[in-house]
Amino acid sequence: MRIVIKIGTSTLAHPSGLLNIKRVEELCKIMSDLKNAGNEIILVSSGAIAMGVGKLSLHEKPHDIPTRQAAAAVGQCELMYTYDKLFSEYNHTVAQILITGDDVEHENRRQNFENTVLRLLQLGVLPIINENDTISTDEIVIGDNDTLGAIVAKAVNADLFILLSDIDGLFTADPHKDENAQLISVVEEITPEIEKMTGGAGSKLGTGGMTTKIKAAVTANAAGIDMVIANGKNPKLLYDIVDGKSVGTKFLAKRREKK
Repeated sequence: MRIVIKIGTSTLAHPSGLLNIKRVEELCKIMSDLKNAGNEIILVSSGAIAMGVGKLSLHEKPHDIPTRQAAAAVGQCELMYTYDKLFSEYNHTVAQILITGDDVEHENRRQNFENTVLRLLQLGVLPIINENDTISTDEIVIGDNDTLGAIVAKAVNADLFILLSDIDGLFTADPHKDENAQLISVVEEITPEIEKMTGGAGSKLGTGGMTTKIKAAVTANAAGIDMVIANGKNPKLLYDIVDGKSVGTKFLAKRREKK
C-alpha cells in the first residue's frame, strides 16, 4: 500500500516550539515498521517554522514574513537532522523535497516532482516533503500543508492519505465549545453541511484548521483516495488506520481505476 502521511506542527512540537522528542521518536518507529511490512511511506511534514521558533528562542510564531522565512530556514535543518537520525536507526534512508505552489501548478515542474518521488520509492527511500517556506511567501500566509499533502497523494497515486493533527477528527460542532459535539466517523460525501462544520486555525504554532482539512479531503477523494483525519498524540493509531479499523474521521473517495 502506498501511504501519504501528513504530520502537523502541533503533533511534532510542544507549545514552546521545541521538538516533542518522545512523540517524534514513536512516529518514526511506527512509520519504519509500516515500511518494513511492505508499505511505501511518503511523509509530508510541517514543523519547520515551529522548530526555528524554538531554536531561535523566539517567544511565539513570528508574524512578519522575513522572520518566518528565517525561522523556516533554521527549523528545516533541525527537522531533517532529526528525521535522518531517527529513521536511520531502523535502516531507512530519507530524502528531503521542498516545493512551492509553482512546482505543482506548472506541468513540467510537477512532472519532475512526480518522477523524483516515484524514483525515490523505487530505490526504497522514504521521501519527506514540505512547502519551501523560505521562498514561498503565499504559502506562509495560508500555511496549508493539509492541501499540500492531498496534492502529493494525488501526484503519487496513493492508496491512502492520513492526516495527523491535534484533533480527533470532524465533529458535528466545535468540541471545545459544545460538550454535545459528536465525532463523525465516516463521511461518504462532502456536502455543504459538512463544509459548515469547520472552524479557524488550530494551535498557535500551526497554521491550518478544519477548513484546510476539508479542502484536502475534497482533493484526495476526487482523485480516488480515502483520507483519514486522526489525532497524532497517539502515533500507534497509524497501525489501526492502515488495518482499516475505525479511527478518527474517514472521508471515502469516489472510486476510480488506479493507474
